[in-house]
Amino acid sequence: MNPRRALKNAFIAVTLFLAFSTAAHAAPDKKDKQQGRLLFGKVLDQQDNPVVNAVVYLSNSRTHAVKTYIVGQDGTYRFPGLSTVDYEVYAQYNGRKSGTKSVSQFDDRSQVYVDLKINTQ
Repeated sequence: MNPRRALKNAFIAVTLFLAFSTAAHAAPDKKDKQQGRLLFGKVLDQQDNPVVNAVVYLSNSRTHAVKTYIVGQDGTYRFPGLSTVDYEVYAQYNGRKSGTKSVSQFDDRSQVYVDLKINTQ
């Protein structure tokens, strides 16, 4: 093989290797950064006890899409990966509803905690 051509092929190989290795390191690892906001909290009764099996409703104010979450024994709910838009959240249990809380698109926290109270009496 021509020494000039061998040098050119080696240069191309090194350039490609560096380009691919740099791209691999530049790509963010999904485990390192949470995608979107996290809305979480608890559904509580008037005595601050968890309301087991309450349903939490989350409404996207832009698209009007609704997500739901059924709380467990500890009364907690979580909505991860939310876009930066306005949301409204409330809980319901046995026909009773909590107050509706708003989460603003201008709230720049990556994690937003909201408790929801339901009068179960």
